[in-house]
Amino acid sequence: MENSAGFKGKIALVAGGASGMGNATVKLLIEKGCKTHVLDINHSADGLFQQCDVRDYNQVRDCVHKVVESEGRIDLLFIAAGVHLFAGIEDTSIEEFERVLSINLKGTFYVLKEVLPVMRKQCYGNIVLMGSDQVFVGKGNSSAYGLTKAAIGQLTKSTAIDYAPFNVRVNCICPGTIDTPMVGPSLERFHLMSGLSVPEIREILENAQPVKRLGTPDEIGKAVVFLLSDDCPFMTGTLISADGGYTCQ
Repeated sequence: MENSAGFKGKIALVAGGASGMGNATVKLLIEKGCKTHVLDINHSADGLFQQCDVRDYNQVRDCVHKVVESEGRIDLLFIAAGVHLFAGIEDTSIEEFERVLSINLKGTFYVLKEVLPVMRKQCYGNIVLMGSDQVFVGKGNSSAYGLTKAAIGQLTKSTAIDYAPFNVRVNCICPGTIDTPMVGPSLERFHLMSGLSVPEIREILENAQPVKRLGTPDEIGKAVVFLLSDDCPFMTGTLISADGGYTCQ
């Protein structure tokens, strides 16, 4: 991974940086000397925080504009904001569907729409979008969540093509099952549907990975920081697995 000197003086923006993989990335960027702004609906003790609901385009626009006004540029962008939903189509309410679609997909689009013009004008930028192992494979009871992540995989590719002439790289990190706060509600919903205990379900998830454990936010954060660095200048439009070997089975 690139040393800290490569990040000093850079301006980073992390959407969804208050917890989980987003927060792990924020901490790593700060450690490397990168001035890091955080947009999240929940407060973040790390980075320069602005409260922002990515479902609201006007909020996204205003928050991004504030960063640009104060810094003059945005060099690095990680869009980590997202929610999980363990449910099939018949068990997904319209309200749940709209929420997952609005946060995972529309929110990603809104942030890109505001940051890309900044990077295009400065002719530089490194972007990482949040995918999932479901960019590559299907999973049961994951209709709404899976469709948003597959769409983000395609969004990565098309955006990378469009902005390559402006020296802006766009890649997608595709984590497997990571031990974040989002895991708990999914385990509980699986418990209610299956009757299995939460510890039993967790063991099933761990054993589904060749490495026989769940990933950690810090492990994903390190991969994201590499993709945000200038150590991989020939990588753009790529979908990077970080899933303990799950999708290679």
